[in-house]
This record gives sequence, C-alpha cells and structure tokens, in this order.
Amino acid sequence: MRKVRVRFAPSPTGPLHIGGVRTALYNYLFAKKHNGTFILRIEDTDQARLVPGAESYIIDSLNWCGLHPEEGPGQGGPFGPYRQSERKSIYIQHVNLLLEKGFAYYAFDTIEELDKMRGGEHDHTKYDATTRMAMRNSLVIGSEEAKKLVEEGVSYVVRLLVPEDQKVTFTDRIRGEVTFDTKELDDKVILKADGLPTYHLANVVDDYCMKITHVIRGEEWLSSTAHHVLLYNAFGWQEIMPEFAHLPLILKPNGKGKLSKRDGQKFGFPVFPLPWHDEDPDESFEGFKSVGFHPAALLNFMAFLGWSPGTEQEIFSWMN
Repeated sequence: MRKVRVRFAPSPTGPLHIGGVRTALYNYLFAKKHNGTFILRIEDTDQARLVPGAESYIIDSLNWCGLHPEEGPGQGGPFGPYRQSERKSIYIQHVNLLLEKGFAYYAFDTIEELDKMRGGEHDHTKYDATTRMAMRNSLVIGSEEAKKLVEEGVSYVVRLLVPEDQKVTFTDRIRGEVTFDTKELDDKVILKADGLPTYHLANVVDDYCMKITHVIRGEEWLSSTAHHVLLYNAFGWQEIMPEFAHLPLILKPNGKGKLSKRDGQKFGFPVFPLPWHDEDPDESFEGFKSVGFHPAALLNFMAFLGWSPGTEQEIFSWMN
C-alpha cells in the first residue's frame, strides 16, 4: 500500500477564502490520520489573474491556522519545485508525449474563428467531436502543416482529444460511482498560447510526479475529473490514479448560493482567516484573526461544515 500523500493546491488569484481553509483542513486531517504527508502546491499558471501578495497570504493563513505543510514552496521537498510556474519544462515534456501518442492536437483557431463557431446556427458552444473537424487544427490541416505553423511562430494551443461515444467512470469517496459520457465533454485546452498548462494538465502531471494518493478538493471540480481520468488513461497511469473526494461547497447563511467574499460584509461575519487590505478599499476585508477568533476555534468551526463525529461532542482539541 502506498504511503498517503495529499496536497492543498490553491491559486494565488486572491486571498484564501474560508472555503479554501476547510479544504486545506480536510487534506491535513486525512494526512495525519493515515500517517501521511501534507503538501502545499501553488497553482500559479494563470499569470494574468495573479494578485500581488496572495501567495504569501495563503502561506501566512495556513501557518496561523496551524496547518503546516511538510513539503511546499517554503521548505522544499523531494518532488519540487512546488510552484507550477517553475515546472514549465515538465509540462512541455508531457504535452509532447500526448501529441506523439495521438491523445492531443494543435489548434490554431483565432478568437474570431472560435466566436463564429460558438455563435453558429446550431448554437454549439463546445469545441468537441461535432465541431473539431470544421476548425483550424492539426487534425484538419495535417501534422506537417501544423509543424510548419509552429516553427513559423503562429499562435496555438494544445487540446486534449476526447474520444467519442465512451463512458468515463470513477469512484468519488463522497458520492460513490460517478459516470460521464464523453459526448458531454469538450476538447479541453491543456497548453495555453503562453506556453503554460491549464489546470487540467498541470494538476494531473503534478499529482503523478509528486506521488499524490488522494485528491480532496471542492465539488466545483467534479465535472472536470472526467477529463483528468482521460489524461491518466492517456499517459498510462490509470493503475496509480489517486482517489478522489469532492467536498460540498460552503453556502450563504440563507442557503442561496456559494458563500462569496462579500457575504461577510453583508451578513456581518468574516470569510477570510486573516485581514486582507488592498489599494481598493472595496477589496479590503477583515479576517477571523483581526476580529478576535482563536485559530483553533476557526478550525473547529470549519471541521463541522460537512462532517459530524456522530456524537454530541462539539469541541475538539488540535495538535499542530
């Protein structure tokens, strides 16, 4: 049996929300229960949306909560680097492997061509088996012409070739067996025009390289897991694919939708662990720390959002 290795992988596109704290907490507790390793990985490939100070805020928040990673950007580890922006060569190597094996293809479509496809008479918004052969990609123009365009510096992305008429099934530790039909899936971009991977490729490659055994994340990623399973299959890694658990979202107090960063102001409670101060006063928020909460109280509160010990006990001690 493999040693348990779990990762908390936030994106520094803003301050860490308490939903992210809960995800980190569940990963941390799962690792501790199984004598495993809790890892922090910074997923910063979306360079256009990075917010200055967000990465340090994430690390400071985890430290304040007592959720100390054993591997990560601060302390290193055997499978670093732990920032995705520093792993570009690793992703390129794996993208090339998918291209060689026929599980991915180059796409040279312009924004105008994509808009035309999405606004066509059938109003088909997905780039998939029903539209890919009408677009400008290596499946249509051929590998030699595609190679020539790449060498000439023409902008391109790389897309995953989703197979037709297949069922993708995986087991979620919370929901049980989950199945998607590939006709519901689009050919996801796995390498962007800036040469960096999308979340879909990067998290699969990193989880494999870092020997992650369990992926515990929010349920907003449940539908994307079908693409991730296809990637594991394409690489031939299905035998060591991690187990998945998708946590339910934290809702507003009235139950109407996902809790947002502005709901704290609206309902009168913080939604961030630490205060976040931005040049824009409308983007500055108090945190649980600044209004006087002890970190152990926050963790106790977070643990009960989606879990119950099955007893009347409401207060638990925390050993960091």
